[in-house]
Amino acid sequence: MTMTLISAADLAGRLGASGPGASDVRVGDVRVGDVRVFDVRHDLTNHAAGRQAYDAGHIPGARHLDHETELAAPRTGKNGRHPLPSRAELGALMAAHGVTPQTLVVAYDASGGMYAAHLWWMLRWLGHERVVVLNGGWQAWVAAGLPTTTDSAPAVQAGRPVEPGAPLVASVDAQAVLDNIDQPAFTVIDARAANRYRGEVEPMDPVAGHIPGALNRPNGENLQADGSFKSADQLRAEFDGLLGGREPGAIVHQCGSGITACHNLLAMEIAGLSGSRLYPGSWSEWCSDPSRPVAKGA
Repeated sequence: MTMTLISAADLAGRLGASGPGASDVRVGDVRVGDVRVFDVRHDLTNHAAGRQAYDAGHIPGARHLDHETELAAPRTGKNGRHPLPSRAELGALMAAHGVTPQTLVVAYDASGGMYAAHLWWMLRWLGHERVVVLNGGWQAWVAAGLPTTTDSAPAVQAGRPVEPGAPLVASVDAQAVLDNIDQPAFTVIDARAANRYRGEVEPMDPVAGHIPGALNRPNGENLQADGSFKSADQLRAEFDGLLGGREPGAIVHQCGSGITACHNLLAMEIAGLSGSRLYPGSWSEWCSDPSRPVAKGA
């Protein structure tokens, strides 16, 4: 079964258990040898905000990763706002933070899990199975009265670059999405807000609208009022209604730049609907080429 979420209380217990005897800690049926927590708080309109939030207080031992510089490749103007780094580059980054194949990686943010879900997907794309998202994120940790710190994360022994294994998730490129319009083989689900999907507003990209044929599932609909994910049963019922009998393997997720789409993908995994794919370039890549068609409205 795919690893997806961890509660604040469970994470606190596992961090307390790290060190001697930590090899006896389990997540589900998976034995773990150590834990690495990554703070990926971010703001798409203020790229300094995530680091500032981390410096002001974070989970003890957490290490900060930046979505603009460390978790994205160079931008060309044609490859979207958050192009994926190579799997080798991602493996080297993880190794620099002490991640090994045995490490349980925990990702958290303060945005309902949308940035954490992106790192979750990226690590599964790398072939790393032991990765979970902190359910409720930073807010859940603070609300539980758990300790925070402004201390930097302790230095770790950098290991050999984590060799990419067989990907545990799949993706499609822009050409596949374009071909799919005339010869449908999958259904695209757009995770952006409904007014962006309809093309009424577009605060991030130069063109408004959506990929022709795409359905809309704003990623915020995956959450309860407190910012934690809805139950697996509720998510299953909602996605079943949206999918209309389509198999998960026939679903491709997209958003503005490939980040919030992972939130929908994670929600489907929580619901037991495994096997959907990601279009990493998403709308920001799609609309960079004026020859690609654009749809508007519902």
